[in-house]
Amino acid sequence: MASENKQLRITWVKSGIGYKENQKRTLQALGFKRLGEAIVQPDNPAVRGMIATVSHLVKVEEVSA
Repeated sequence: MASENKQLRITWVKSGIGYKENQKRTLQALGFKRLGEAIVQPDNPAVRGMIATVSHLVKVEEVSA
């Protein structure tokens, strides 16, 4: 499961246009500003829940800190 030293590299790969407003807000809450951007977030249940909401719009990879 989630560990303190694990992080997730999340890449936004598909536009949020045409999807529900809560999914667009989730992308913003994760820290995305533009399509194609990759961000690093800690691996915790809150971030995993946000990823589950927009799993069809992002690509996720585990990275070590």
